[in-house]
Amino acid sequence: MEEDKVSLAGYFKDFGRAVKNGNIWTRLSLIIMGLGHLANGQYIKGCIVTAVEVLFAWVIALIGGTYWPKLSTLGTVQRKESFDPVTMTKKVNNFDNSLLILLFSIVGIVICFFFALYYIYNLKQIYKVQQAKEAGGHVNTFREDCREMVNGKFYVTLLGLPTMGVVLINVIPIVFMTCIGFTNYDIDHQPPTYLFTWVGLKNFQTLFTSSVSDSFGYVFIRILIWTIIWAVVATFSTFFGGIFLAKFINDKRTKLPAMWRTFFVITIAIPQFVTLLLVGKMFGNNGIVNGICSQIGLTDFLENIGLVSKGLGYIPFLSKPGWAHVMIILINIWVGVPYQMLSATGLLMNIPTDQLEAAKIDGASERQIFWKITMPYIMFVMGPSLVTSIIANINNFNVIYLLTTDYTTTNMRFATSHGKEVDLLITWLFNLTNNYSNFKMASVIGIITFVICVALTLLSFSRLVRGDREEEFQ
Repeated sequence: MEEDKVSLAGYFKDFGRAVKNGNIWTRLSLIIMGLGHLANGQYIKGCIVTAVEVLFAWVIALIGGTYWPKLSTLGTVQRKESFDPVTMTKKVNNFDNSLLILLFSIVGIVICFFFALYYIYNLKQIYKVQQAKEAGGHVNTFREDCREMVNGKFYVTLLGLPTMGVVLINVIPIVFMTCIGFTNYDIDHQPPTYLFTWVGLKNFQTLFTSSVSDSFGYVFIRILIWTIIWAVVATFSTFFGGIFLAKFINDKRTKLPAMWRTFFVITIAIPQFVTLLLVGKMFGNNGIVNGICSQIGLTDFLENIGLVSKGLGYIPFLSKPGWAHVMIILINIWVGVPYQMLSATGLLMNIPTDQLEAAKIDGASERQIFWKITMPYIMFVMGPSLVTSIIANINNFNVIYLLTTDYTTTNMRFATSHGKEVDLLITWLFNLTNNYSNFKMASVIGIITFVICVALTLLSFSRLVRGDREEEFQ
């Protein structure tokens, strides 16, 4: 952290030194960015840099003149149609589009941020060339600069395109989604027909409070608790299940280990969504499993002991709270354990045998060897994977959505907020946007989910994946 602060301070300090000690051409580059390059004989580079500055000025003039002035209100002129009896056509007024105003304003701000970094970098480069020229050193030509970008600075070239992709695909959508959470963008305020505007923290207040007419607070707490329970149980059940299964298959006393391993690997070969859809139908109210349970009398037995409502006629594996929660976890174990089994198999085969033999000679039991040598080694190596698995399960859309497509809540407070008892935050968010166009509340839920994932990641990596434990396993 201290090194980052020093590096950042040095970045701006070098810029200040260039402004203070630069010659007239370096200082004029503060206005026309390519002048310093032209004065130093780098004509092609100077023209390109000046063209970039002109392009930036044109884009910012377009965005700044059209969208930035309306950012504070997100538009005031609503779309209206009128019929012109002379031309017998419909005419539309010059209306504002709140969505485009917000989007292009964010794009403009991001462009300004990166251009500011490039602006500082460019002036520092001009000052370096000035110093080299004054000292009688060599000044690179444009061809030499290009050659350096594929040799000495090839890492910059390689990172350039991915960085642009991250900005376009991740940064801008995340900032845009976050901003939507502070507006009233919903089914009643959908552009281009209608406008939406800023509402501050009203949506967050709605999410964390509950009333007779608004039950978002009630539903949010329950879905959040289930999301955390699901993430923890789903992660650790498949994690330890895969380890124990790999341990069993690799045990010297196990017969035909290749056959057992093949049986579980076959489940990986089948696409997950196909497995989930098939299993969901099998455990449906009219599925084959319910038919078998009814024939053998299990359904009647469960009705008699009170686990199934009287007269229901089937076991609500995936259609009632409690039952559905348990079944989702069990089905996820079946789907997820083979993946972890393969990962754990590779780790178990790489544990140094001399450590295991030394432990046996010292009188350690199989259980002690497993918990004192095997598990610490696995946790050290698979720690990052475990953290990402927890985050992935918080956002595990497929398992929940595909298994609960026929689930209908009977709780009116859930129904009012368009949620279900088996929803995760991510599936609730999807339902709000896809089926009810409640983008404002979906955005708030997305922000909360993002904060939870970041907090868990930072906490887990700081505690579980520490760099000071490597010598312990050497």
